[in-house]
Amino acid sequence: MQIQFSLSWLLLLIFVIFSPQSQSFQSFDMLVDGVLAFVHNANETVTKVRTDVNEINNDLGEFDNAKKLENQIKVFQHFKNIATQINQIEKNHVTLSKHPLYDYLFDSATQMDKVGNMVDDMEAISEEFANFEKMANSENDNLIISFTEEITRPNSLKFLNNDFYLKLYGQRYISKEILSQLRQKYEMSSEKLCHSSQTPQQLVYSLYKDIALTELKAYILIEYSLLIRRVSGPSNFNTETNLVRNNYNNINEEALDTLINTMKKADRVLWRCNPENHVQGGTYEELTRLLQGYVENEVDLNSDGSCSQSCPDYTNTTKKGCFEQKFCSQQPSCSGRIHDCQFIESDLSVCQSPESSNRRYDYIQYSDGSRFGEREKCWRDVNNVESWRRLFYKCSYCFCLCDEPGPRSDRYFNLRPVISDVWDNKVVTGVRFVKKNRIIHLQIQQGQLLPRGAINESTVEWKPIDDYKIDDLNVTEGVDYHAMSYENRRINLDDITYKYGRIFLVTGVRFAVKQGRLRLEVSHGIYWFERGELNSYNIKGHQEHVKEIQILSLRGIFDYEHEKLNIDNLNVPTRSTHSSEPLSKENQYVEFVNTGLEKDAAQTTIPFLDMQDVASNPPVPLSGIGLYYKSSPGYGGFIAPRIISYDIADYVRLPISEP
Repeated sequence: MQIQFSLSWLLLLIFVIFSPQSQSFQSFDMLVDGVLAFVHNANETVTKVRTDVNEINNDLGEFDNAKKLENQIKVFQHFKNIATQINQIEKNHVTLSKHPLYDYLFDSATQMDKVGNMVDDMEAISEEFANFEKMANSENDNLIISFTEEITRPNSLKFLNNDFYLKLYGQRYISKEILSQLRQKYEMSSEKLCHSSQTPQQLVYSLYKDIALTELKAYILIEYSLLIRRVSGPSNFNTETNLVRNNYNNINEEALDTLINTMKKADRVLWRCNPENHVQGGTYEELTRLLQGYVENEVDLNSDGSCSQSCPDYTNTTKKGCFEQKFCSQQPSCSGRIHDCQFIESDLSVCQSPESSNRRYDYIQYSDGSRFGEREKCWRDVNNVESWRRLFYKCSYCFCLCDEPGPRSDRYFNLRPVISDVWDNKVVTGVRFVKKNRIIHLQIQQGQLLPRGAINESTVEWKPIDDYKIDDLNVTEGVDYHAMSYENRRINLDDITYKYGRIFLVTGVRFAVKQGRLRLEVSHGIYWFERGELNSYNIKGHQEHVKEIQILSLRGIFDYEHEKLNIDNLNVPTRSTHSSEPLSKENQYVEFVNTGLEKDAAQTTIPFLDMQDVASNPPVPLSGIGLYYKSSPGYGGFIAPRIISYDIADYVRLPISEP
């Protein structure tokens, strides 16, 4: 018998998308928390409902018409108590708005029709659940009986096509062909996933809770409606009650089994889409004047002041002079190293950028008509530059790259470890890039760990970063910060997780330099799931020693060679009108380079850094943190952090019944 339509269909579809949650009801939410809470609370509510209904049934005895209204009021009062418990479960666990969430996940007409119908069914159940509560105020016996008869008749017009209701009577079927068709047609873009504030595994569990709660409401409606009919006439409705209970048990068990299998295969990575609008200093940052296109005559690139060589001979030099105060005297000179020169054309027109800009040139126009850069209009006077001859040699203008450290070049990365307040049982729940005093930091969000995978949301905060400057006393390059340069400008793109067990949570992060490459390192703490405590072995109980101890457990990727991800000759990332997609793979690195000559006159250092918060809502403990590269075709893209949530799949289960 097919007794599970809405939930099984949705979870199977999500699996396709995401593959690579008599006793006193007044304090039930305090008994179990964390990832087990919803399953346990729902199960406890079912037990409470059945105990309640059975006790009322046993107390009634034979039907007494004189006590009909009194008994009806008694049933409604008991229903109200259960409704209070249901509302509390909904408040604690079902916090997502259905419509935006489903709009993100499903977009084809077929899927949206199915989902739209399902959402309508969910809303209808919730509406009738509220109406049943209101019915307690009615003294119209005929109205009460009519209302409950409508609910308890499978062929009633009220629920004729409501899947949540009909499957409790075993009267809803769905063919395998429909599921197969959905699997074949469905394609999920990563853009939709990154709009969510939850990992795919969290989304699966959230959707399950949303739907399972609706199923629970439908079941409770039928139980108490049958009980109202029982106290309103001579029939006992035991057959109908047993049918609905058995069907609900089967639905619940199959749904949970589907949920667990889906969660085990669901991705646990959370990353961010491009923002609606790019804002420098808000949503992104860039390294400035690390590698930048620069025009210089070869006569000024050697100590002899000669023109006997050619532009490609100058691969690593400095500016040596300014011959006869030509163009060199009309532009800011490169005070750093000059690399990778090349000859383009003899004569050119140069539009210099405003002095306040990080660019040197808005565009460069060559005599053959080619243009480097996008600007059509120059806001300053155009410099017309011509190569010249000296005896047998031509003194050519070269197009080079300038690597110029200084007050206008922000190229620094913090190397100090950032550790959560483990002495206060806090773990990392999120991460973001932050720029302070020209230094790029990884800032962590932290929260206090609770039993069974929960986080105390009242404690969640972004931990303040170290406030220092590169020229402060006792601040040392290579120890406190890393300075990018032409020779050292690579960064590894890895996800750092502890691969040897599920009992480790992220407690810290830092950048380190290994083999000339900047890389991510992550510290993990041992975690006791049931108690919700970090192992004291890693803490020693002394706040002043925590950093020293935790640094010992910082880990990066040691054992694998990294492959270069080529991003040469691309445009400025923020000029793209398309969404960025993750393009990097594990064990790759990217090199900070200049933008393309034709597209941007090589004026911008790419990739940019995505500064958006990466943290789930609600917050969860993490098993890992990563760095990745995302972009759209033809553009320089962004380096961004991402988080990997703790795997809760093995902990989501029905409670074991006491013998």
